[in-house]
Amino acid sequence: MTRISFIFCVMVASFSLQAQECNSQMTPTTPTSAFTINADGTVTDNRTGLVWDRCTWGQTGADCSGGAATTHNWQGALAQAEAANSANYKGHSDWRLANIKELTSIVERSCYDPAVNLTLFSNTPSSLLWSSSPDADYANYAWSLDVNYGDVHSSARNNEHWQVRLVRGGQ
Repeated sequence: MTRISFIFCVMVASFSLQAQECNSQMTPTTPTSAFTINADGTVTDNRTGLVWDRCTWGQTGADCSGGAATTHNWQGALAQAEAANSANYKGHSDWRLANIKELTSIVERSCYDPAVNLTLFSNTPSSLLWSSSPDADYANYAWSLDVNYGDVHSSARNNEHWQVRLVRGGQ
């Protein structure tokens, strides 16, 4: 193998997608049985009453394999909920960004890469999701969820690389 071929192989391997890893010894925190998968492309958390879009904003299809998840700054993320409501997205006009507590309620603690139940939230990218929660200690920051590991972070609101998952109900 030539040096260039070796470097190419290493580069391709580093960009390949890793499969979700789950610890079968842990009790799931978001078991499929605690949710109802709805025909309109949403999923209802029977514990909280929240109704989640199954896809990250920009993804389409029953299994969210179409389209591509889009990225936004915090204001842009909030605007996506407004756009969804104006378009009566999935037959509803009360979409919003979840607050950070709500967003962490869909984290599957027994898994990572991504830390969600993929039966409920198919093809979820291992990325960061904006919440509607501003960081009270830093005026230009808001809370986000690292979907890869389920961790919460305070992120600069002007960061344009975070994604959106919409929710209805609750608060």
